[in-house]
Amino acid sequence: MPETSDEKSLAEAVDALADRFRAMPQSRLLGAVPGHPSRAAAGLALARRLAVTAQAAEAARADGGPDGGPADRELPEAGAFAVGDQLAVVGHDLAAALAGLPGEAVVALPDDPLAAAAVRDLALRWLAETAAAL
Repeated sequence: MPETSDEKSLAEAVDALADRFRAMPQSRLLGAVPGHPSRAAAGLALARRLAVTAQAAEAARADGGPDGGPADRELPEAGAFAVGDQLAVVGHDLAAALAGLPGEAVVALPDDPLAAAAVRDLALRWLAETAAAL
């Protein structure tokens, strides 16, 4: 399936936040934010959430049914300066996985299965919340 404007909006939001992380000096990356010991830790937590969500979306069958849960693979910590790149990679993986699903396809997230369209909205909300906390 070709990328829709929804997936393009998701990819653009991911790129904007990833670029913010890439442009941060070390002092800001390592500075604490509410709920996290550093901005880099907040970015890594978001990247890990997006990675789990992308794995779940990739596991969803084209007919909208779940095809098993996400694998037990955690995105590794690669250091504060890698967070922007990690966020970009997993965010684009999620956008690509969602582009291959109809909006009503069920994505088996760890907490609750959601329709692909709702997963996209949830990811956008996570991105906006993290951007606001920086």
